[in-house]
Amino acid sequence: MCINLRDCFPRMSKLSFFTTKCRKGIRSLVLEGSDTLRATGAAIIMQPNGWRALDQLGVASKLRKTANAIESGRFITIPDGKQEPIPLGGELRCLRRMDLINVLAEDLPSNAIRFGCRVVSVELDPTTSRPLLHLDDGGTIKAKMVIGCDGVRSVVASMVGLNKTGLYSIDVTRGFTRCEDGHGLEKEFVVMSKDGLQLGWLPVDDRLVYWFVTQKWTSPDLDSRVTLAKDPMLLKSSIVEAMNDFPTDAIQMVSDSDLSTVQWTELRYRPPWEILRRSFWKGAVVVAGDAMHSMAPFLAQGGAASLEDAVVLARCLAKKIKLATVGVHRGPRGRPLSFEKPAVEEAFEQFSKERRARVFWLTMETFFVGSILGSSSGIIKLLAVLFMAILFSDKTGHTRYDCGRL
Repeated sequence: MCINLRDCFPRMSKLSFFTTKCRKGIRSLVLEGSDTLRATGAAIIMQPNGWRALDQLGVASKLRKTANAIESGRFITIPDGKQEPIPLGGELRCLRRMDLINVLAEDLPSNAIRFGCRVVSVELDPTTSRPLLHLDDGGTIKAKMVIGCDGVRSVVASMVGLNKTGLYSIDVTRGFTRCEDGHGLEKEFVVMSKDGLQLGWLPVDDRLVYWFVTQKWTSPDLDSRVTLAKDPMLLKSSIVEAMNDFPTDAIQMVSDSDLSTVQWTELRYRPPWEILRRSFWKGAVVVAGDAMHSMAPFLAQGGAASLEDAVVLARCLAKKIKLATVGVHRGPRGRPLSFEKPAVEEAFEQFSKERRARVFWLTMETFFVGSILGSSSGIIKLLAVLFMAILFSDKTGHTRYDCGRL
């Protein structure tokens, strides 16, 4: 089995999928486009549903030691200073992405990841219906099944019939600020907002703070933002300049950030109506993670949803892949596992059924929040507010989801 990944959430998704497959006795190979394990972006906010998935992966206790629990949240408007609480819903911590990636990778076999392996297309063999992965170096890999966790521009998603992701008129810049003598901040999630610009921050531990800034842009702005993204110093300076009327200590926090961690990202999404009506699999090929349900970080659920995918898919495969007299390798008790095509396809179909409703509602709620923050139409904003009030009055309902046992 091959797991194809790219970028940070995809990289996290691939490793979490590999971990679940190993625990179920299913041999896998991770195809990694970069030359080393690395994280795109600084941090990932993990909420209660994500911690349930991490518990199933067996790594939650290690990760809890790397980050403080957030105890409260505040939303502040600028310049009037009005405040309202941000409901948290339970355990919330801000993890370094590399901490998560390293913990997922540390117990994997040495030959589990093939680095520098970039997949450019996927097809089904016309004779055997087995997946064929074509690499950028001209090589081809024949696989018994493929799990595509290759991000918002997924080639695997295109192969199974999903359309390209959409682009929000909002972007995000993220970074870390380290205070060697301690930052002195409360263990709280704070968001400040003024005229389409939002600054948010959470302490990771007693010395490290994760911050993010979201901004609206118009079409001419995008090219300039892409140019700025190539120069972290200019990018940070542009953010600081845009933070007029923000508190001095908030501006200083961004100004003092580590340049190596400052990154700009355009925000892409898969429309909820596509989640509802499109297939996530074709033959022995399936998508998961951002390739399946890319969503903006407005709910901070993209990474957790990918972890949920890993647990559910491993469970479906373990149930459907039958023990047989001849198999490709030995299972946990020495019995061979059979990767028969009908069993694999049944597992992928069951996975799609189990995940469709969950990711539909996540992408729907995220889409409405994105419309409120980014749309220039007053009518669209009003409709989004109404739908949010009707469908998502429980602000933390999405954190109570339980992906079940592995």
